[in-house]
Amino acid sequence: MSKIGINQNKLKLFANIVSIAIPIVVALLFGIKLPNVEPLTFLPPIYASINAITSLLLILALIAIKNSKIALHRTLMKTAIFCSVLFLLMYVAYHITSTPTKYAGNMVITYRIILISHIILSIIVIPLVLHSYLRAYLGDYQAHKKIVKYAFPVWLYVAVTGVIVYIMISPYYN
Repeated sequence: MSKIGINQNKLKLFANIVSIAIPIVVALLFGIKLPNVEPLTFLPPIYASINAITSLLLILALIAIKNSKIALHRTLMKTAIFCSVLFLLMYVAYHITSTPTKYAGNMVITYRIILISHIILSIIVIPLVLHSYLRAYLGDYQAHKKIVKYAFPVWLYVAVTGVIVYIMISPYYN
């Protein structure tokens, strides 16, 4: 048991299960199209904006912790996690109500490289964020710092490339 009375192994197991479950559930939901539902075509600019906000929150959180503003850092990080969850919910809602949009621009290779790296790293970032947050929550700041070395740049990349993908594909939405 940890000093706060929570079994660390159970929390780590929970983080691992969530890290595996989220990509699987999202992939399964991509195979579902809700019948007789109005497509939620208004969502992409909203969730792209949430990605932009997440990027800003991550940068501000880094600045806060570098200036020893721990409470501010904690608040910014919780808000960034909330934004990422909100993004994911909107993203899934859009995709289960709308037909896929094909990129029809002249930068297909660039678009695909950005999109594929974004998708792969969006899966990888889940356990990184959960485990880094868990370490901070449990007060293991050394382990938190070790994970954040990887989690921060990956998460920032995913958030920024989410905005780039939206900008590139937005002219082709129906």
